[in-house]
Amino acid sequence: MRRLLIPILVAAMSVSAFAAPTITQKDKDKAADLVSKMTLQEKVDLISGKIDGFHTAEIARLGIPSVRMADGPQGVRNKTKSTFYPSGIATAATWNRAAAKGVGEGIASDAKARGVGIMLGPGVNIYRSALCGRNFEYYGEDPYLTGEIAASYIIGMQDQGVMATIKHFAFNNQEFDRHGTGSNVDERTANEIYLAAFRKAVEKADVACVMTSYNPANGIHAAENPWLIKDNLRAWGFEGIVMSDWTSTYDPLNYMYSGIDFEMPKVYVTKYEVIEEMIKNGVLPEAVLDEKCIHILQAFSAYGFLDGKEIGDKSIPEDNPASDEKAYEVAVEAPVLLKNEGGILPILPSKKGNIVLIGPNAHLIPCGGGSGIVHPIDGRAISLAEGLKRLGKGYNVTFLDNPDPAVLSKASAVIVSVGFDSPTEGEGHDRTYNLPKGQDGLIETVLEYNPNVIVVANSGGEFDVSKWIDKVPALLLAWYTGQEGGKALAEILTGKVSPSGKLPFTFWGSLEKNPADKWYRPVAYLYGKTNRDPLKQVDYVEGVFLGYRGVEHFNTKPLFPFGFGLTYSKFDYSGLEVKPSGEGFELSFTVRNSGKKEASEAAQVYVAPVDPSIPRPARELKGFEKVKLAPGASAVVKVALGRDAFAYYDILSHAWTVAPGTYRIEVGSSSADILLKTDVKL
Repeated sequence: MRRLLIPILVAAMSVSAFAAPTITQKDKDKAADLVSKMTLQEKVDLISGKIDGFHTAEIARLGIPSVRMADGPQGVRNKTKSTFYPSGIATAATWNRAAAKGVGEGIASDAKARGVGIMLGPGVNIYRSALCGRNFEYYGEDPYLTGEIAASYIIGMQDQGVMATIKHFAFNNQEFDRHGTGSNVDERTANEIYLAAFRKAVEKADVACVMTSYNPANGIHAAENPWLIKDNLRAWGFEGIVMSDWTSTYDPLNYMYSGIDFEMPKVYVTKYEVIEEMIKNGVLPEAVLDEKCIHILQAFSAYGFLDGKEIGDKSIPEDNPASDEKAYEVAVEAPVLLKNEGGILPILPSKKGNIVLIGPNAHLIPCGGGSGIVHPIDGRAISLAEGLKRLGKGYNVTFLDNPDPAVLSKASAVIVSVGFDSPTEGEGHDRTYNLPKGQDGLIETVLEYNPNVIVVANSGGEFDVSKWIDKVPALLLAWYTGQEGGKALAEILTGKVSPSGKLPFTFWGSLEKNPADKWYRPVAYLYGKTNRDPLKQVDYVEGVFLGYRGVEHFNTKPLFPFGFGLTYSKFDYSGLEVKPSGEGFELSFTVRNSGKKEASEAAQVYVAPVDPSIPRPARELKGFEKVKLAPGASAVVKVALGRDAFAYYDILSHAWTVAPGTYRIEVGSSSADILLKTDVKL
């Protein structure tokens, strides 16, 4: 169902027209008819992970098949090898809806080739602190960017007839003791920041499935939380399947009344004898169970899973070059060049040039840990070392396992490959702010012998760079760019492609600068302990002033601002025009590549209320478009701002509100580099 409660922005160059299956009255009627014929045992089987960790129950006599599901956001896993796509944070760093849609399409194709009907992604939890172990799976700190990238991914996947699952609903912003640590979020902050991407996934992309999170949300575990599931998710018009995260269910009665439909991966609280007893004693109307079954079956019907055909498409090759290309498209647009002093990059071919590569991640295909790990098809994954090996003529690359003063001092450039990997950043644990042991020391040691150091770092978020950032001339944030990452990074480092990624979060430069961190620390200081104190709470007291929204409010300045990223070219902005359009405005402005190299620019549009009557961020992202331009070329960028672009959530009326007054529309290359501005009145 795609009922819009708030007007949704439709920007120029956005995703293609929605064409995925959607639940119709025919699907609802079919589901209700099937449920009327089911025994109580069959109903209980259908709502539980009775079969195994990744299949729904088959009810053969009624033509209900077992549907296979699989992790995850970065490719198909669980007893298979598949295309290994860049991580979620890397996809967000492209600021490219089409690239995100391509990931959804590619993963859907890979899923169909393996008979998978439900994919367990994307993850859209908001980046609140650098310490969260699963930041690498998510799309950053901004709800608008997150929602647009997620909607594009979902549409790409569901257009191919594979169900997407948006997760983890909601407020799962740390991994430490995720079962026992409660997240307490006020109504305004919840709606403006943490629920917004989920809502857009429902209203814009018609997402098929939603997965709840582990944590208590305002005192009640998410899987048993009717405020989350009924009062919010279902109220937005969601008619698909709500499933639990794996092992995140706790109490049978609370679970049955929460509005959730499906427990995974095994039978923990949906035990037949317990549900039968509750129904027999009048504690639970059987209609509550029926509703869960109907939700599941009407979604299955919409996607054709009840038509008697085999789920998937065996004509699609499991080793698919088209999927590799989609993975590459994100891998080459995602890396963010944070520093490039003296133009040390790109490294140009030279007969005398000698590049040295050193560091613990040089020969890896790094990835965050947990359910996001994908096992690439044999021979498909390319490390940074392999990517550099393939450069060919004009590039003499030496690989070092340990610092060698003779070799290092003679190099024209030294690439130090550092960062995290699955053991140090991943699901189920938060990570340290420091790089893994010995890596800072390695960078400083290399600097002793050669000043021309280029740090290439794999990470799902910010980390401590304070020991060496003023000494190294170049820093490239490489994320986890999947199987094509080595090829893409080598092309960026040598100028075959200009970097075009931009930060999807604020890179503060220290934990202390991040306003949210002091509220995160009641959990973070316990890092490494295993006690499960159910009373641990994290209060989101920074409210809506998260990330770049808090820069002016808290009077703090980050090391690298939200939306920042360097290229090998230069872009000029001009000609901002704003015209009324419906209840909002249509913007147009010109972006010109005034440099000497083809490059892409992610132009950003912010809305800034002037003299608001309540505390509001100084600016909020409300539009973006990415354009690729040859040297000297220009493009007119158009962005539509609906009435919702000016709205805030009013706690007193429990509704979105647009206050009359003056608003400043700002256009720039980052949240801190505003190049065009004008005022409008509402």
